[in-house]
Amino acid sequence: MNSFFTRRYIIQGLFIVTALVLLARLFYIQVIDDRYKLSADNNVLRKLIIYPARGIILDRNEKVLVQNEPVYDLMIIPKQVKPFDTVEFCRLIDITKKEFDKKYKKANNYSPYRASLFEKQLSAKTYAAFQEKQFQFPGFYVLARSVRYYPDSTAAQFLGYIGEVNDKEIEKYAGFYTQGDYIGKSGIEKSYEDLLRGQRGVRNIMVDVHNREQGSFFEGKYDTLAVAGDKLISSLDKELQLYGEQLMNNKIGSVVAIEPATGEILAFVSSPKYDPNLMVGRQRGNNYMKLLKDPFKPMFIRPTQAEYPPGSIFKVVNALVAQQMGAITAQTTFHCPGGYRYGSRGFMGCTHVHGTIALEKSIEGSCNTYYGYTYQRMIDKTGLKPFKAYTRWREAVMKFGIGAELGIDLPAERDGLIPTADYFTKRWGSNKWGSGFNISLSIGQGELGITPLQMANVMAIVANRGFYYKPHLIKAIGDKKIIKEEYTIKNSAGIDAKYFEPVIEGMSRVVNAPGGTGYFSKIVDIEICGKTGTVQNPHGADHSVFVAFAPRQNPKIAIAVVVENAGFGSTWSAPIASLMIEKYLRDSITRPKYYTERIIKANLLPGQKRVLRPGIKKDSTTSKPVASNAIPASTQISSKKDEQ
Repeated sequence: MNSFFTRRYIIQGLFIVTALVLLARLFYIQVIDDRYKLSADNNVLRKLIIYPARGIILDRNEKVLVQNEPVYDLMIIPKQVKPFDTVEFCRLIDITKKEFDKKYKKANNYSPYRASLFEKQLSAKTYAAFQEKQFQFPGFYVLARSVRYYPDSTAAQFLGYIGEVNDKEIEKYAGFYTQGDYIGKSGIEKSYEDLLRGQRGVRNIMVDVHNREQGSFFEGKYDTLAVAGDKLISSLDKELQLYGEQLMNNKIGSVVAIEPATGEILAFVSSPKYDPNLMVGRQRGNNYMKLLKDPFKPMFIRPTQAEYPPGSIFKVVNALVAQQMGAITAQTTFHCPGGYRYGSRGFMGCTHVHGTIALEKSIEGSCNTYYGYTYQRMIDKTGLKPFKAYTRWREAVMKFGIGAELGIDLPAERDGLIPTADYFTKRWGSNKWGSGFNISLSIGQGELGITPLQMANVMAIVANRGFYYKPHLIKAIGDKKIIKEEYTIKNSAGIDAKYFEPVIEGMSRVVNAPGGTGYFSKIVDIEICGKTGTVQNPHGADHSVFVAFAPRQNPKIAIAVVVENAGFGSTWSAPIASLMIEKYLRDSITRPKYYTERIIKANLLPGQKRVLRPGIKKDSTTSKPVASNAIPASTQISSKKDEQ
C-alpha cells in the first residue's frame, strides 16, 4: 500500500514539474524573449518608417539652392527570405552576386528577425523595375525616402552634404537616429541639422505570407505622420555665387562678400569647387574618396579654414588702431627713403621712395616705411614696457574680429592667429623686446594668420565706420522667416568714427586715383574703396589679395578675394573683386569682353603655364606697356606699385 502511494506521488510530482517547466518556458518565450514575437509580428505586421522631406535651402531671393528627389531603400528581414532567383534579383538592382552574398551576411549578422538596410538609394527607375517582381523576393521590402539634389551644382562647401549616421552620432543623439538614417555631415546641413531633418512618422502595414501589403493595421489608428524639415533662406545671392565660382575656375582661393548693414554673406566661394551632386547616390563613397585624394583639396572650406598673413591689407587696421591710440593723426608724416631702418642693422624695404608721406597717401601707395614708424610708436613710445604695449595693441586688433572665431553658422571655423606677448617673450628668451623684434606685423606679414572671412569682415567694419554684425549664411528660418537674435547685435571695433575718413579716402585713391595700386579695377560711377595685398608665401609664389567695399557712401557690399600663388593683388584679386561688385550692384558687367575672359580662362593652378598680360602693346619709343583698349584693365599691367 505504501509503495502504491509513493509511486503516485512521484508521478504527480513529475507532472507538476513538467507543467512548471512548460509554463516557465512559455513565460520566457512570451514575456522575456522577444525573438518569437518579433518573428510573428514581422510575418503579419510591418512598421514602415516615413521619412520626412528634408528642409529645402533657398538663396536670399528665394531661388532654390537645394531640394529633394525621391529614392528607395531596399530593406531585408533575413528570417523571411525564401529561395529565389538571385541572378534576376542582382540584375534588377544592379549589383553582383558577390555583393549580394556580402550584404546578406551583414544583414543576418545584425539580426535574422529585424529589418535592416540591404541596398540604399535605388533610383525611381530601378525601383519601378524591381517593384513589378517584388512578390518573387520574400523578405524584402522598400522604404521611400528623399535625397538632396542641387539644381545649379553650386556652393558645395557652404551647403555641405549628408551621409549615413555612424555609431558615435547615434549615441550623441540618444537614439533619435538608427542604422541607415542620414544626417548632415558638413556645412549648413550639419549646422542646422535639428531644423532640416524634420520628424519621422510610422505606418503600420499588414502583410501576407508572400510579403505583400494587405492594408493598414487598425485602419491607421497607430500611425503617425512625418513632419517636413524647416526651409532655410540663405543670405547667398545665387547669381553672384555662380559668377564668383566662374571667375575662380582653375584657381585656388576664396571670395567672401558681406552686406555690411546686416552681416549677411552674399557670396561664399571656396575654390576649387566640386559638384555637390557627387555626394549623393550609390557612388557617394567612391566620389568622396576621389575628392579627398584630389591634390587641390576641393573639400577644404577655404573662406573659414584657410589662414594667411594678410599682407598690406593689414595696414588699414594698423592705421585705425594707431589713430585711436593717439600714436598718429591724419596729418602725421614720415619720410620714406625706400625703406624703414630699425635696431642697429635692421631694414624693411619699401616698394618705392615715397619721400615725405601722410596717412592717406600711405594707404594709396602702400608705404611700408610709414607703417614701420607707426608700429614703432604703438609699441615702443607709449610709456609702457613694449611687451605690455604689444598686449594693448593685440587686444585692439582682435576687436576687428581677428584672432578668434567670428561665430559664423558653419562648423570648424578657424580662429586665425595673432601671437601673444608671451609667445615673443619665450621666443627671444626675455620680455626685453620691442617693435624691431616683430616689425613684420606692421605690414601684415610674419606670424599673423587671418581667414578670408575675417578679411571681409574687416571691410564691413570700415564700411560701417566702426561696427559689424556677426557674419552669417542663413538669413531666415521657416515659413515665419525667423531671424536669430544674435545676428541683430552690433559689435563695436573700438574705433571712433572720425578716424575712418582719412583711411577710407586713402582706400578710395587705391582704386580711383591713377597712381593707386588697384586703379585698373576702377568702375565708372561706382566708387570702390579697396586695398591690394601681395602676401609672401614661404611655400611658393606669393598670394594675391584684395579687400574692398562699395559704394563709398551707404555701402552695399564688402568683399575679400584671395588667389593663392598668383602674385600681385592688383593683377588677379582686385579685378575679380571689381567684377563681383559690379555684378552685385548693377546685375551686369560693363567692362569689355577681354577683361572678363582673361580672368575666367586663366589657369593659375600650381604647375600651369600662365599668360598674365594678353592684349598689351609696347610703345616702341618708351618700351612701356600701353593698353590696347581705351578702357584700362588690370589684365594689362602688373603695377610696380603693388605692395609687399
